[in-house]
Amino acid sequence: MLKTEGGVWFLRQCVQRSVSAHLKVRIESTSAADRCQELQACTVNHSEIVSFIWSVADLIRDTFKRGKYQDVILPLTVLRRLDCVLVDTKKKVLAKQGELRDKKLENLDPQLRKVSGFAFYNTSRYDFEKLLADAPHLAANLRNYIAGFSPNMREVLEKFDFDNTISKLDEAGLIFQVVERFKNVDLHPDKIDNPTMGTIFEELIRKFNEALNENPGEHFTPRDVVHLMVDLMLAGDEAEIRSKRAIRTVYDPCCGSGGMLLITKEHITIGLRKNGEVLRPPINARAEIHLFGQEVNPETWAVSKSDLYMKDPTGRDADNIAYGSTLSHDRQQGKTFDYLIANPPYGKDWKRDEDAVKAEHARGAAGRFAPGFPRISDGQLLFLLHMVAHAKEPKEGGSRIAIIMNGSPLFTGDAGSGESEIRRFMMENDLLEALIALPEQLFYNTGIATYVWVVTNRKVRARKGRVQLIDATSFWVPMRKSLGDKRREIPLERSQDVVRILADFRDGDTRRIAKDGKEEEIVVSRIYPTTHFGFRKITVERPLRLNFQASPERIARLEEEKGFQALAETKRKGAAGAKEQAEGRALQEAIRKLVRGLPPTLGRERSKFEHMVDRAAEAFRVKLPAPARKAILSALSERDETAAICLDSDGKPEPDVDLRDTESVPLAERVEDFFAREVKPHVPDAWVDTSKRDPKDGGVGLVGYEINFNRYFYRYVPPRPLEEIEADIRGIESDIVRMLREVTGSSP
Repeated sequence: MLKTEGGVWFLRQCVQRSVSAHLKVRIESTSAADRCQELQACTVNHSEIVSFIWSVADLIRDTFKRGKYQDVILPLTVLRRLDCVLVDTKKKVLAKQGELRDKKLENLDPQLRKVSGFAFYNTSRYDFEKLLADAPHLAANLRNYIAGFSPNMREVLEKFDFDNTISKLDEAGLIFQVVERFKNVDLHPDKIDNPTMGTIFEELIRKFNEALNENPGEHFTPRDVVHLMVDLMLAGDEAEIRSKRAIRTVYDPCCGSGGMLLITKEHITIGLRKNGEVLRPPINARAEIHLFGQEVNPETWAVSKSDLYMKDPTGRDADNIAYGSTLSHDRQQGKTFDYLIANPPYGKDWKRDEDAVKAEHARGAAGRFAPGFPRISDGQLLFLLHMVAHAKEPKEGGSRIAIIMNGSPLFTGDAGSGESEIRRFMMENDLLEALIALPEQLFYNTGIATYVWVVTNRKVRARKGRVQLIDATSFWVPMRKSLGDKRREIPLERSQDVVRILADFRDGDTRRIAKDGKEEEIVVSRIYPTTHFGFRKITVERPLRLNFQASPERIARLEEEKGFQALAETKRKGAAGAKEQAEGRALQEAIRKLVRGLPPTLGRERSKFEHMVDRAAEAFRVKLPAPARKAILSALSERDETAAICLDSDGKPEPDVDLRDTESVPLAERVEDFFAREVKPHVPDAWVDTSKRDPKDGGVGLVGYEINFNRYFYRYVPPRPLEEIEADIRGIESDIVRMLREVTGSSP
């Protein structure tokens, strides 16, 4: 973080100014050409700017909690950027406004936009320089300055709820120092280009989320991951995009600060860049790319919207970024897109969207969530369904989707569950093209494993009915400096290799990797039919076998049976209730006498024992209710593998619920064949419950889908020889003995 001295050095090197009491910036007297020359003389590192801006925290830490720093820093960063962007045309806008007002024109917006050169403008006489010149009225003037923005930009700024923050800063006597700090950083586009400014916004958001101990994945995906996702999404489409009149739409349903959308557009029209250097040329610099998105977080939505307004003078892309919850309020309803990309929040519940999601699910194919919905604690798969619903029909050219999720959507949920049904929908409709496992420790606050799903409804012929799994978990290099939990990154050459593996589409494709100081060749690509991941969960029953005996121990268990206890219970009140209870207790006593009178011999056939109980009831003149009779049989019985099978009223074997089991039968195999091979040889008396059938295809058992990714790339590592292990143990024992002697001072 830049301290005061570092900040002064930064300002002297990067901004043309004279040193005064407040380090005022001579923006108006500095031409665009001068700024360009100055920029060439001084390479501005975005991390230095982030550190300088973040140093505002030193000013406000006694007034704002750590989790509230963003309420000050984020809106002022946006305002300062806007101030620098509009500085070159500010005087012209004010002059034009006066001219148009004299003509008594009402709708000034189109012409003021044209003069400003952007889809927004500011008609306040203030800028950061003039705000500081009138320190006593800074709070009121700052509000006037914000109110001077065009209606579309005011809508954005209102999402910051900055008015309350202004009051708090003013009351604490901090407003001048904070605004001055921001005035002293030059965010003019000649100094900080749009991609760099986007990175600055994202870095700040990451810091805020670290302060809040929240998941940065909800707002910010590391750039190395985004570049890979974009390449995977565009893979195979390069020739089409190069066509002269290429027009493509890109959509992110949880766009955060807009990084994924902007990088997609850059890959197509600018190329792959790093630190201003073009590493790969554009696919088509003349392609017309339209961006669309939606974001639920007001602050990040405002950052995304304002950033896009600054990047595109037409304001078209910014106007396409909607605010609100994607799951419950689809603001892009009815639209379809060529490319869809997202990093939905991991493991975040969707309780506040529950009613809307379930209502839409009930609409069936007319809604987005017809296949099902996952458990309430994790909504990742809902975003996947949402994106599929916004894909273009194949006859219209189809769509490609890249979405990154953690491992949970791959296997969570048993057959018939919402998660399994969503996976089933993806496989049975042949939508999943590839699944790429990424290295761990790529994200800023979690080291968990993540997977990129490449989804499309226009597979090439060779890929139809098949899914490619790519193991890219070894495709990383350590970072020179860790950022939170992010200790690794995917270098460009490795990223391109992943795309190459996808394009080659070879089962058993291998790569050499370095591990533990050694190089080894590993399989990185597997290809399976979609049905490979499906199974039928069948219920396997075994017959109930019981023996019976009227022993003292078993007779005592009768008192614990609910059917016996219920005889003396009643819901009636008053005299009728008391009478019913008395009759029940009398019946209980009669049953006790009945069972004590039964022969104590051990019987292994239920039908004979039931006959014995019925005859005893007749002899004692006791009318046994069905629950009481069942209680007697339950108390006096025990499971016995040597006993005869208990039969039901139809003479069929009765299943033993305690021995009930399930088996997963691969979809490619007949249930009968699997059962005969895997079950019957071990339990000859078992059978399949054919009454439990899948509600969709009517087959025996519930259909389920899961992708146990690691199973397909498991590499057996044999244990070390026993002699080596024993030698290590002896060596450790010797070291322990030596250290103990050193501590105690004893001689060998």
